[in-house]
Amino acid sequence: MQRVANYQEALNYLYRFIPNPQHRPDPNENLIRTRALLEVLGNPQSRFATVVIAGTKGKGSTTAMIAAICRAAGLRTGMWTSPHLHSYRERIQVDGVLISQSALVDGVNRIAPHIHEADVAGGLPSTFAIGFALAMRHFADEQVDIAIVEVGLGGRYDSANVLDPVLSVITSVSYDHMDILGDTIVDIAMQKGGIAHAHVPVLMAPQPLSALVTLTACAAEAGAPCFVVDDPGQGGIRGDDPADEHVRGPIPELYDPFDFYQTGPRTPTFGGEFQAENARLAIAAALFLKKHWPRIDDHAIATGLTNVTWPGRYEICTVGNIQVVFDGAHNPDSAERLTRSLNHDFPGRPKTMVIGCSRDKDIQTMIPFLARAADQVIVTASRHPRAWSDLGALRDMVSAVRPDIQVIGIADPAEALAFAVHHARTEDLVVVTGSLFVVAAGREALGFASDVD
Repeated sequence: MQRVANYQEALNYLYRFIPNPQHRPDPNENLIRTRALLEVLGNPQSRFATVVIAGTKGKGSTTAMIAAICRAAGLRTGMWTSPHLHSYRERIQVDGVLISQSALVDGVNRIAPHIHEADVAGGLPSTFAIGFALAMRHFADEQVDIAIVEVGLGGRYDSANVLDPVLSVITSVSYDHMDILGDTIVDIAMQKGGIAHAHVPVLMAPQPLSALVTLTACAAEAGAPCFVVDDPGQGGIRGDDPADEHVRGPIPELYDPFDFYQTGPRTPTFGGEFQAENARLAIAAALFLKKHWPRIDDHAIATGLTNVTWPGRYEICTVGNIQVVFDGAHNPDSAERLTRSLNHDFPGRPKTMVIGCSRDKDIQTMIPFLARAADQVIVTASRHPRAWSDLGALRDMVSAVRPDIQVIGIADPAEALAFAVHHARTEDLVVVTGSLFVVAAGREALGFASDVD
């Protein structure tokens, strides 16, 4: 292969390996190809410790929190996350610094000659698997002590599941990617629970009972000790599920690291009532990691959670004298959590919602949560190929729930946000949500994105 000469050529090369959506291969093939690629690269992932985080909601935030705590403890820390908001480089970070364009170009040139050596199970590694391998190689080159790794999709067959982590973490499980992961919470939890490994502790957020029992069974089958991280007074169970009454099984031990709600300095810098759950999970992870690295102490936890940032996830910004909240809520559970946080944090404030969705999401169930919290709605569409572009239908969904409010359609998300901010009063709150693609477009329009691919 001819060497790539610059950053754009490197991205073009990576994107050549996006799988054909019309072809659904055996999911186990991804693990086989990822392992093969890492093996020809000398298994760079074996040179540092890893923590793997799966879940439907909060896994990115929890990943960022754990990484920030490790950095605050003085550990050289890699972080792999997806998707990115503005630049592919966001996916690969060391000590909070994005991989440079030149390092990514170099990484592609070093990996590309070996891609066809990983042509196993009837095909080449995917864009995601190649990026994952590039990240592991970069972390090894940078001599990190630990890498905090977010699962891309599911868990059982994700590239991250080739790792031998010191800790596995599972955030809240709910409905998303049902075309791939399955139609029920049990199906989805089976995929998330696949990250359990023998003798490796599994920490999980409170779950619907059917997910809790399924995740516990996955951990037991793998021989992994399992803990629910929650206030014991809450019983370790959150939410309702139609299957709950039919599910019986062992409940894992409740683990409460300490009373999070009375430790103000440990509140993460990005808000939201739901982030308390993610922060408690990150704190518990830190205390488990302390067994390996004693310097992960209370001061490191407090410093990490005070300094952590995670753009686009309940991110509160100010434009002139107008507050804007960016949150990539894109399924019913995350939409409900967002509106609950908005009502808790901004009671009585008039809210203008700028909403754009992806067509592969459960829009009809998600929209009512957002509409009920709004005083005005502007529907829009991102430029992403998966965007829901029928603004008329989206407007009708909102109006069916809230016929009493104004609903406007503005196709371009930058124009939609500009309209919302221009017409907002000081006491108004503008909320950009529905998909990370719309959030990214909004942040770019307001100048909050420094690097855009």
